[in-house]
Amino acid sequence: MNSIIVKPLITEASMKAVDAGKFSFVVVKHADKEMIKKVVNELFNVHVVSVATSVLKGRTKRVGKRRTEIKDAAWKKAIVTLTKGEKISWFEPGGGEEPKK
Repeated sequence: MNSIIVKPLITEASMKAVDAGKFSFVVVKHADKEMIKKVVNELFNVHVVSVATSVLKGRTKRVGKRRTEIKDAAWKKAIVTLTKGEKISWFEPGGGEEPKK
């Protein structure tokens, strides 16, 4: 069950959305909204109002001496909205402790 959330998505835009109660995560591609909602509720002891998901295609980049093109894999992003006043400690400065297993 904990393998649904791969990692928190920490970008400038996602950190601005934290003030509005929206938290972004990278999740596995087969996860649906109900699965994500259940996992976030249990891991962080919060109440999820809504979940928005999107699948982002992988980028191509050039590597090596011959500048060969390789393609990154596609990944899925979930934006979780919590009830007003609730926070997830992963998104606060210095608050990176692991959730309960």
